Amino acid sequence: MSHPALPRALVGLPWRLLLVVAGVGLFGLVVLFSAAGGSLTPWAANQGVRFVAFFVAMIALARVRPERWSAMAFPVYAVILAALIAVEAMGVIGGGSQRWLDLGLIRLQPSEFMKPAAILVLARFYSRLPAVHLRSLQALWPAALLIGVPAALVLAQPDLGTALMITFGGVTVMFLAGLPLWWFLGTGGVIAAALPVLYTQLHEYQQKRVLIFLDPESDPLGAGYHISQSKIAIGSGGLFGKGFLNGTQSHLEYLPEMHTDFAFATMAEEWGLAGGIVLLAAFAYVLGWGWKLAVTSEGRFERLLAGGLTASIFYYICINLMMVMGLAPVVGIPLPLISYGGSAMMTVMLCLGVLLGIDRANRRTAAYRHI
Repeated sequence: MSHPALPRALVGLPWRLLLVVAGVGLFGLVVLFSAAGGSLTPWAANQGVRFVAFFVAMIALARVRPERWSAMAFPVYAVILAALIAVEAMGVIGGGSQRWLDLGLIRLQPSEFMKPAAILVLARFYSRLPAVHLRSLQALWPAALLIGVPAALVLAQPDLGTALMITFGGVTVMFLAGLPLWWFLGTGGVIAAALPVLYTQLHEYQQKRVLIFLDPESDPLGAGYHISQSKIAIGSGGLFGKGFLNGTQSHLEYLPEMHTDFAFATMAEEWGLAGGIVLLAAFAYVLGWGWKLAVTSEGRFERLLAGGLTASIFYYICINLMMVMGLAPVVGIPLPLISYGGSAMMTVMLCLGVLLGIDRANRRTAAYRHI
């Protein structure tokens, strides 16, 4: 069925999904508006401009066919890996971390692009790997290098949260590709046994985060302040919250990073459990749509890519929520479309744009079959 009133680029898009994404983005602006004490500056206005720009870019990415992503997988990965090496050599230092490349007009953070790039290249690798090799080392060591090298470079910046996201996304594609389960269980066991040694290799501030996660009350006014105040804000919201613009933990500046990592706590204080449930339901719809795409796509590359990108969005949500509730150490993972900042929003919208392209290709194939 044609839609003459719509531009060709907009025909066939899943509008229910787009409305949900737009709704979450708008709600994020409301949270940031409140966090600034009822002002569009300094956060909500900038975030709104970013959201509109990335939303348009997401729609444009829906025009890119999956086979084109497959063809570009290794070149894209190589360029981003080279950018990570450049960061190590001449990157800009900010906040004690060396994560950015100064390109004059903008500062680029290549590690954000590596999250979907690692998933893309692994989906391409396993889609071309014969099934007979899935239980051999040919299925393991190339993937380990494709994940391990960029993760190590990002960890050296240091950026533990992004390194974990790259690793989780890549390992998810390996799991979905059908590698033996005992490989994952065995590796998990080795990592668990090596945790004491790995802990000693962390930076001092990272070690402190782990200790505070295990016992946040040991330093409630120091290293444990973030988690303690976040729990107070979430708990004080109750069932329906204190009301819009009535949050005390955020407005009285008890809650640190209220507009970035702990934006969910800011929201929960004013909108309560009800607001949290609505937000989680919206995220669940997006994740369910992405997972259905991964299950129903016919091509192996499309299935692995859709599954990996959906899992990456899930990790953003899951890690952030566990972090603000004290169920995981603070690793600097923002809440998609809610937390202030362009890097995470760009990555999530990029993932959604590629997923829209896969959905568009599936719809086109189904239409041809119907004809």
